[in-house]
Amino acid sequence: MTPALLGLPVGWLAVFFLAPIGIVAAYSVNVLALPPSTPGFTLGAWHDFIHSGVYLGLFWKSVKMSLIVSALVVLVAFPLAYYLALSGTKRKYILLLVLIAPFLTSYLLRVLAWKVILGDQGVVNTFLFWTGIRAAGHPISALLYSRFAVMLVLGYVWLPFVALPIFVSLESLDTRLLEAASDLGATRRQAFRRVTLPLSLPGVVAAFLFVFIPTVGEFVTPSLVGGTSGYMYGNQIVDLFGTGFPDWETGSVLALFLLGVIAALTVVFARFIQRDVAT
Repeated sequence: MTPALLGLPVGWLAVFFLAPIGIVAAYSVNVLALPPSTPGFTLGAWHDFIHSGVYLGLFWKSVKMSLIVSALVVLVAFPLAYYLALSGTKRKYILLLVLIAPFLTSYLLRVLAWKVILGDQGVVNTFLFWTGIRAAGHPISALLYSRFAVMLVLGYVWLPFVALPIFVSLESLDTRLLEAASDLGATRRQAFRRVTLPLSLPGVVAAFLFVFIPTVGEFVTPSLVGGTSGYMYGNQIVDLFGTGFPDWETGSVLALFLLGVIAALTVVFARFIQRDVAT
């Protein structure tokens, strides 16, 4: 009975996940090739990737941007989740609904709205003109089409994904532990550092992972608000597959490298969370 129940999901996983990865892997070693190239096993694309500082440099640039975004969003989301979970307010679920309300709007519309806010004639620059902080006709152009714009918009988009797992971990916290810490003479700061923070750490790590994994391969947001300085690793993969002169072999190598790094990080974080929960 069990194999019959597992047959459909396993088959779905094999067809729509494992098979595409296999096809991409075949392109990366030139077993499959686009005309006029001739198929034939070779590791040339892998060799060029490993010894090329361009692709690896772009990858580490994307990793650095994703780490900054993930860390900053966690720092912003933790106090928010802490207040919603432990303040005792009767309206916490209403506030939680307000937090996730942006999900009711299209992702693209939310990103495009930031173009209106950050543009040369956008809300921010118009306010600076109106207050006299900036002279009219001299906007702050670095607000849009820059790394700053990419990280700002990514932080805005993924903030709810960070706050929700932290909120869940804090809400499930046994408040009797905090009361016991207070009875033993611990201050609120000591109780937070020795009780609340360690017990909420699995949720914090999971939240960090929820942001870091999708943002390191992000390409939509950088395409819309990043410009040349906000160009990321995911944009390079898209260009290699979708330009007028596609290079699927190199694009497959970049995609598999990203997939391997993300899989390794997921395993490391999962073991860390399991160990922390077990202890």
